Amino acid sequence: MTKSRDIADLGAVTTRLDTVGASSGALSNRNVIINGAMNLSQRQTSSSNVGNKYVLDRFYVYKQNTGSTYTCSQNSVTDLAGFANSLKMDCTTADTSTASNEEVYIQTKLEGQDLQRFQKGHATALGFTLSFYVKTNKSGVYTVKMFDRDNTRDVSGSYTVADANWNRYTINFPADTTGKFDDDNASSLEIFFSLVRGSDTTGGTLNTAWRANSDASSASGQVNFADSTSNDWEITGIQLETGSGAATPFEHRSFGDELLRCQRYFQRLTGDEGGGNDGGFMNGAIWNSTDFYGSVHHITSMRAEPTLSFSAIGDLLVFAGGVADTPSSFTKTGGTSSYTEINIGGLGNTAGRGAWVRIDGGPSNFADFDSEL
Repeated sequence: MTKSRDIADLGAVTTRLDTVGASSGALSNRNVIINGAMNLSQRQTSSSNVGNKYVLDRFYVYKQNTGSTYTCSQNSVTDLAGFANSLKMDCTTADTSTASNEEVYIQTKLEGQDLQRFQKGHATALGFTLSFYVKTNKSGVYTVKMFDRDNTRDVSGSYTVADANWNRYTINFPADTTGKFDDDNASSLEIFFSLVRGSDTTGGTLNTAWRANSDASSASGQVNFADSTSNDWEITGIQLETGSGAATPFEHRSFGDELLRCQRYFQRLTGDEGGGNDGGFMNGAIWNSTDFYGSVHHITSMRAEPTLSFSAIGDLLVFAGGVADTPSSFTKTGGTSSYTEINIGGLGNTAGRGAWVRIDGGPSNFADFDSEL
């Protein structure tokens, strides 16, 4: 290789670093948000009259004391280069008279052990650069709040929508030298994208400095997205990285990589997981004539030992000795972040037989393992 080629290659690397930004650290793994491109929606792709639940992975829809209703969906995007999906909120029942404690927002939570790069609570603390794409026909000021759950502190920022096109918005939240994030798997930082806020939070001047948590002035100026059933709001490309300047380009991950990150918090096994209409997901044995004991090894290690629920216990079939039984009850008997132990009851079989369990009836029937923050 020639010296001139070496210099040219070095120049190309330097240009890339300048584009990404010196404060962002590595060129990959800059974004601490999971499912920011809204590509994963394991539970369902649309939910009408939504409230206080997950629809898309890692993003929770919260409603409080509001007469408004919404449909939340994973929406196909065709007019924003580089993105195929968004989280969409469609106002289906309007509320033009906002109660003082009314709230509607989209929330995501982050583990403390994934946030140490921000050096919060140290003299060397770094700022938080939040960027995202929003498209809405309801113009005005929208607010975003960050809440440090470990130290009960908060800070807010805002963005102003002036047209109905896709736009990328960046909010720089300041560094905080007070209160370290815990280095564990619990919720340390929570981000709230506001759509509706009552007067308990909208008075005064928006709080843009870290402080002891307070509702007052945490959403000052927030527009009332619920004032018309014509209103739609979409968001995608959410990124949170270290720094206090311009946002770097959105960090795209492979679908498989993002799926595994989401499955740390939630896993759904359906009636077609085993191929065709097989749905076999658990092996074990008939302990006595009425009870099956077995265990499920999770697809990937989960954040913590998960809870377990089924679409219906009658959606399971237990096979042993050529006999298929429909159970009437189940109990989660133990487990860890890696596996779950289950007792399934109400059977009629022979003790000591090896057995396996199938989720019957196709992909509409399921077993859910939930380890959300």
